[in-house]
Amino acid sequence: MEIEVTGVLLAGGKSRRMGEDKRHLRVGEQTLLERGLAVLRSTFQDVLVVIAQDSPPLDVEAQVVRDLVPDCGSLGGLYTGLMQAATPYIFVVACDMPFLDPAVLAQFTSRRANADIVMAKLASRIHPMHALYSKRCLPVVERMIQARQLKIQEMVADRSLHVRYVTEDDLRIIDPSGRSFQNVNTPADLELARALLAQLPPAKPL
Repeated sequence: MEIEVTGVLLAGGKSRRMGEDKRHLRVGEQTLLERGLAVLRSTFQDVLVVIAQDSPPLDVEAQVVRDLVPDCGSLGGLYTGLMQAATPYIFVVACDMPFLDPAVLAQFTSRRANADIVMAKLASRIHPMHALYSKRCLPVVERMIQARQLKIQEMVADRSLHVRYVTEDDLRIIDPSGRSFQNVNTPADLELARALLAQLPPAKPL
């Protein structure tokens, strides 16, 4: 159980492209929210769920906090997680990622020494919503919010932060298909996730 990193699940509840609240959509026997939360709780001693200020309340077995700054999207959720966590690091994921894998998460947390951000770079694309962040990122995040520069990806260009990357080679054995980074934004994505789950062997209990 990881004690120096807080698992942070961003569950804002906007779901504009889906047309309904993604958090409660089912993939298999669990909702997207339940699936993500189960993996985080199996990995991290402390878990936070961050929701929007105007989001309906959630009844889950984790601490639920509302965005400290409204209408800043995922960057606002990251800021809230960094501010509210009691640990020096947080690992942030979106609640619409149905195939999170504890072994993949470990690839990120194990690289945190001397790093401010540990992020995946797969096929030259970075993935800020499946990444580890240090509290040392807070001044950068605050400046970005004040300037309304809300793309988390832009953080990696800040020279004050030390960024380490997880690559395809690092994940080749444990997640060769990259499904850990798959998310559900549209009804088509949801059907694809359900079809993929039906093809996978039964998961071991967490």
